[in-house]
Amino acid sequence: METADRVPADSTPPDGQPPLTPSGTPTTPPQGQPPVPGRAAGEAPAGPDPGAAPTAEPAGSEASGPAPAAGVASGPAPAGGAASGPTPAGTEPALVAPATPRRAASAGTGRAGRSERSPKDMAISLLVLLVPIALLLAFYRGFLGGEEPTTVDPAPAIEQARAANVFPVAEPADLASGWRPTTARFQQTEQGASLRLGYLTPEGRGVQLVQSNVPAERLLPQELTDRGQAQGALDLDGRSWQRYTARGNERALVLLEPTRTVIVVGDATENELRELADSVR
Repeated sequence: METADRVPADSTPPDGQPPLTPSGTPTTPPQGQPPVPGRAAGEAPAGPDPGAAPTAEPAGSEASGPAPAAGVASGPAPAGGAASGPTPAGTEPALVAPATPRRAASAGTGRAGRSERSPKDMAISLLVLLVPIALLLAFYRGFLGGEEPTTVDPAPAIEQARAANVFPVAEPADLASGWRPTTARFQQTEQGASLRLGYLTPEGRGVQLVQSNVPAERLLPQELTDRGQAQGALDLDGRSWQRYTARGNERALVLLEPTRTVIVVGDATENELRELADSVR
């Protein structure tokens, strides 16, 4: 006798047992839930294959976990924008590779490349700066006389001193062409009057010719400092001059007269000092 599968007329389970659903019969889900497809007896429950590679959810899809209950604060969202909520059973979470800061790395590499300059580039930059400076110096020296000292005409100051008629005024005569007057000033104070003429010697040294009616005991400390000491007499054209030390590396020749004192002082050589002193008439 052939045996056929029959569905029992009464599907009421025994006490304490769940209801049985015949194989192949669709199960009606509760109201509001999606239908659950039926499966034959002995079939494995539908679900992801444990041996299959996990498949990432498409961007923008909603999480498959249950929504949190109303009034319950959800935890902080995981990094990468993954949805919060439990992962379904049997499903491994998708691995999201961390974003690589390629743009920052490339920017840093570009800056490092620009900051590393070769010695050749630095030499070219320096040459570009030095060439205009050299041209300006050449123009200043060649056309504007940048290294030439400024000369003055001492005649107005000499005439002013003679007009004051406070002491006999002398001026250098028969000086060589290399001597250049650079300063000339006549000044009167309560202590007395003074005429100062500054010269640049042929060797490029500075010398001053001072004529004054200020008493010598006041004038010499002012012009030669307190350390000025007499070093002996020197006869020039019948006049007795006195050698003196002065400030720093300077030296002086002093002519003492009843109505005036004449001082030749500077860092020039003694021969140049003598030449200027001998020219005073």
